[in-house]
Amino acid sequence: MLKESPMTQTMVLIGTRKGLWTATSDDDRQSWTVRGPDLGLNEVAACAIDTRGATPRLFAGASSSHWGPAMSYSDDLGATWTEPDPAPISFPQETEAALARVWQIMPGPADQPDLVWAGTEPSALWRSEDRGVSFRLNQGLWDHPHRKEWEPGGGGQALHTILPHPADSRQMHIAMSTGGVYRTTDDGVSWNPANKGIQGSFLPADEFPEYGQCVHKVARHPERPDQLFAQNHGGVYRSDDEGETWVSIADGLPADFGFNMVVHPHAPGTVYVIPLVADVERIPPDARCRVYRSRDAGQTWEELSRGLPEDRFYATVMRDAMCADDAPIPGIYFGTRSGSVFVSADEGESWSAIAAHLPDVLCVRAGMVG
Repeated sequence: MLKESPMTQTMVLIGTRKGLWTATSDDDRQSWTVRGPDLGLNEVAACAIDTRGATPRLFAGASSSHWGPAMSYSDDLGATWTEPDPAPISFPQETEAALARVWQIMPGPADQPDLVWAGTEPSALWRSEDRGVSFRLNQGLWDHPHRKEWEPGGGGQALHTILPHPADSRQMHIAMSTGGVYRTTDDGVSWNPANKGIQGSFLPADEFPEYGQCVHKVARHPERPDQLFAQNHGGVYRSDDEGETWVSIADGLPADFGFNMVVHPHAPGTVYVIPLVADVERIPPDARCRVYRSRDAGQTWEELSRGLPEDRFYATVMRDAMCADDAPIPGIYFGTRSGSVFVSADEGESWSAIAAHLPDVLCVRAGMVG
């Protein structure tokens, strides 16, 4: 766990369709200084804060309508950004593929400070052993026989979730839209689908397919790695056996559609979601901005709304636009497609605004930095 000190501040990266904003707080998330935009008003769909080294490193996956996708890093808390040359992520010529977007950036464990993972569109997993300066393609997943049947979701054919096992470096779960959840136990040499019990009601051939589900986000707590939580394109699920089987935990929620799934960093079994009415009605139920929290691994849910807009709220929160920091009492954050960013400094009991009137928010990441 990261410990706060007099030199520590909370940092939030806010990736939008028109650049990256940085918000910082020196008073336990009570007031904020917001700076931006950075990265040339490019679309920023992925960002990360890596605090493993002596100097924190920030990452951003940005896309220019003119120059295409790129990945950059900053070692001075966003004052300047470096885009490595050659491009860190580039598909080998024999794949006949080209990078469309970086969807996920995931720093590795503390004992491997140079390891960084990335997920992209088209769906591919990438590994860096020089802290994000260069990446190589995971060939086992790229050559998977199911690939020809993975179809693009509404946002593209994206590998958007990377969950390294906290105790076994040979294990990892990834998730993609559409394709489902896959797991490796041999350091990425082979991958097996892990979707049993998850519906794919939009697939006419099989309501419970082996793969092909449109999973939106998967999360797990590092102290309970066998337990996974998933928000799908219709369906909220929990697995207690590392994804071998899944059960619905949607009872008690006003809807089972949404994009987010966030775990409390210090409390196994505590998770947060933001439901939407349905896939064809992507607004909050009753047009009210509400977060739902479960403290018992999805058996029951409670509504959290104090300080949030009460009515006529129609914005969506995207899959990576919700997160938690790692403070002793963690902050919970989310950003909306209407350009607002909210924080709770008391685990969801009450909320306040960090920023408003930004461009469409695509990703939010928070951490404690020196």
